[in-house]
This record gives sequence, structure tokens and C-alpha cells, in this order.
Amino acid sequence: MAHLFTRNLNFQSNDLGKEATIMLTFDADMEGLYEDFFPVVWKVSTFGKTGAYAASATYTSQLAFSRAQVVDENLIRAETSIKINNSEKTTLTEANNVYSFSAPQAGTTGVIEAMNSTGDVQDIAVGFVKKGELMPTPALYFNGVGDGSHVSAKFTPVLRAYLTSDYQETAILRGAIDTPAIWTRNLAELAPSTTWNLARDPASGRYTITQA
Repeated sequence: MAHLFTRNLNFQSNDLGKEATIMLTFDADMEGLYEDFFPVVWKVSTFGKTGAYAASATYTSQLAFSRAQVVDENLIRAETSIKINNSEKTTLTEANNVYSFSAPQAGTTGVIEAMNSTGDVQDIAVGFVKKGELMPTPALYFNGVGDGSHVSAKFTPVLRAYLTSDYQETAILRGAIDTPAIWTRNLAELAPSTTWNLARDPASGRYTITQA
């Protein structure tokens, strides 16, 4: 089993000059993105024009599948989930209107897989489980998985930050963000805890995020 890790990210600003909202999501280039599955908004934080502001986010590498429930294009709390590691597979079943995932077994090398054997179409999410929490934070959403079909994901924790106030946390991103990311990092390559400064160039109006 791969070594599990935690990443504590701290974002801060001081006298930014203009209010800005940062959105974090795992939407790095993956085969099937926006076709077979969709990224989910993780964090949305607003930094004020004057004064000091801070926001934090904690990621853990323990992945999990969940039976997703969607309301108004937002993922709400999952009713059942299963922790899963790379190269493992699980099966979602239903009995007496109770849904459950099977204990993970060895699967295809390099990916995680979930089979739908409920008899109906299901929505399934891939997320990560933070310490002390039972249900995962969703990161990727698979829409309308047919009975007898399976989903697979090769999840790499490449996180991107966008300057946008158009989304809320847990929103499903049906298409690529129309503005370029201002920050991209593979969380596996970072130290356990890092601090990042959000700044704005008053001359150009451009925002940057640099490590403190």
C-alpha cells in the first residue's frame, strides 16, 4: 500500500488592493476529463481589498469512492463510501434500498475502479478522506454510471487555483474554466505544510500566488 500523506495549505494576503475570490479544484489534464467524469470545486475563499486575510485547506491522499447525490449541480453529502488505494477495485450493490461498496480487492495497476451492480444507473464520486471524517471530500464526479458498468480513475493530486467568484464549493464543473489557472501544484511534491502569498500587481492588475 502506498504511503499516505497529508498536505496543509495556507493562503494569505495583505492589503491586496482589490477583492479577489480564489477557487481550488483538481482539474489537471486527465484522460476522459469533461467526458467521462467532471472535477468538483474543493475550496472557494475570498480575500479582501485591505487588511490581512487567510484561508486554509487540508488534503489527505487516502482516496475513496462514494455514491454521489446531486442537487442543483452540487454534490451533497454521500450516504455511503469506501476507502480505496491505488490499483484496487470495489463493487457498489443495493439490497433493500441500502447501498454498499464491497471490500476493495486487487485491480488494474495504476488506477482505482468501481463497478456498479445495483441494477440501476448511479452517480459515483472519487474523493479523499480527511483524518477524523467518515465521508470523503469529492474531487471527481462520474455521471450516470450504468448497471454493469465500471468507472476507473488515475488520480494525481494536481491542484489548481483560479481567480473566479462564479462557483461554490462542491459544484460540478461541466466544462473547463474560461480563465487560466494562476497557480498549479502537485500536492505529492509539496512539504506537509506550506504557506502561499496571494498578491496583485497594481500596474497590470495581475494576481500571483507565491510560496512564503
